[in-house]
Amino acid sequence: MLALRLLNVVAPAYFLCIALVTLGLQFFLFLPRMREDPTAARLFSPALLHGALFLFLSANALGNYVLVIQNSPDGLDACQGAEARRALCPPPSTHFCRVCARVTLRHDHHCFFTGNCIGSRNMRNFVLFCLYTSLACLYSMVAGVAYISAVLSISFAHPLAFLTLLPTSISQFFSGAVLGSDMFVILMLYLWFAIGLACAGFCCHQLLLILRGQTRHQVRKGVAVRARPWRKNLQEVFGKRWLLGLLVPMFNVGSESCKQRDK
Repeated sequence: MLALRLLNVVAPAYFLCIALVTLGLQFFLFLPRMREDPTAARLFSPALLHGALFLFLSANALGNYVLVIQNSPDGLDACQGAEARRALCPPPSTHFCRVCARVTLRHDHHCFFTGNCIGSRNMRNFVLFCLYTSLACLYSMVAGVAYISAVLSISFAHPLAFLTLLPTSISQFFSGAVLGSDMFVILMLYLWFAIGLACAGFCCHQLLLILRGQTRHQVRKGVAVRARPWRKNLQEVFGKRWLLGLLVPMFNVGSESCKQRDK
């Protein structure tokens, strides 16, 4: 239990450090390199477009990250009263989280990177957090590849060029041919690639469960859920104004979580 509580503190700090490093590299290394292009137009320069797109991705990722932390899943007593707390057989979708030390409704899993349980109130924000984190990481990797390609005069036309970049750069770094800052960017490329793919896979898996009307906790426990149309399951999580939630980090706008019953 002590190890889990320690991980619940270390993982959010790790994520915030990666986010700060990514922001620093974008605005102090990649963008200044783009502004050095004398042929670029001033109004629609690559630096301006790149900065606007990256701000959009990072603002949505960090905004939904904060909302996941703020919107803790409802406790058992919030919707079912004192009688349900004394019941011998609580609803199958409830779960007691040892890290949070509470029983939550529509429990999906405990996310250590946010330090919070994922459930009815913050599921949509968690899915969007994974989506925009993966997009921000993969977009940062593309910008980093362009930077390394220009600085070290490396061509990535061959499909295996990215896979052989790290071992080649390590040998050149110890021989003095690659600077420490460039080596740090190369290491970040692989970290962005790994985080981006992991978040994208987790986002797709979570969306599949939402379409089925299930949670990860129900799948692990083998709890059967009543079949419903996938549109209704999707609307229950994302709400009616789902398109606005894709563009701007906002609270869940669907039905009240206390009115949602376990299916």
